[in-house]
Amino acid sequence: MGFDRYTLILGAVQGLTEFLPISSSGHLALLQMFFDFRSSGLLAFDLILHCATTLAVLIFFRNDVVRLLTQWLRGFTGSEARASEGWTTGWAILAGTVATGVLALPLKGLVETAMRSYIAVGAGLLTTAGLLCIVPLLPKRNRALSIRVAVLVGIAQGLAVFPGVSRSGTTIMAALALGLAAPDAFRLSFLMSIPAIMGASLMEYLKVLRTSVVLPDGWLLSAAVAFLLGCLSLALLRRLVLSGKWAYFGIYCFLLGVFAIMSEIVTAF
Repeated sequence: MGFDRYTLILGAVQGLTEFLPISSSGHLALLQMFFDFRSSGLLAFDLILHCATTLAVLIFFRNDVVRLLTQWLRGFTGSEARASEGWTTGWAILAGTVATGVLALPLKGLVETAMRSYIAVGAGLLTTAGLLCIVPLLPKRNRALSIRVAVLVGIAQGLAVFPGVSRSGTTIMAALALGLAAPDAFRLSFLMSIPAIMGASLMEYLKVLRTSVVLPDGWLLSAAVAFLLGCLSLALLRRLVLSGKWAYFGIYCFLLGVFAIMSEIVTAF
């Protein structure tokens, strides 16, 4: 496969799968193993794609981000602002992000090893399929966001670093299980993803600085495709969350997970 075409495919897959509950990391790992693709610029390119999809989140939730961040910052200078939604949500997201980092950072080496195993990725996809089957069974409630809820969702986000385990599916299911209403669970999942992805991207950027990087041809077009498809998949996921139609994605993850595991078994023989 040509390098230009490959980068475009990676951009499209990143944009489509980053937010849908089917695990972008699992899809990218399977593609890289299937095509046996290695490049010194792959890490930097992956960083660019994640920045593109993070930009999609910021634009999609721009009103929430500006409003909540403004209220949170005002809370440091005014007591009235400390009664606002932004003050509570800001500290909750911060606490959840810390929980994610504490859990995810020690797993980094294990995750990198799993990225090179069909069986590990397949097991992650089967886990996602199981989680998506549980979502429709959860009772509908309307609990207020708290630091405790955010920390538990942050722990779920930390566990979702394994390839094949969907970050969006895991965090939304955790939020629903903890009693948040569907729109609040959707919003919390992606507001919490912003600092987590930006933090992980910063770590990767520092790693890139220590290497000689040549970005692949077509990287800018691929980033644009990732951004546009990321916006589309966010809109699709919001409709999915509000309608509760998770089964199709669960079936897809199950079939892809079985395929990944069988690929490893067949290759072994």
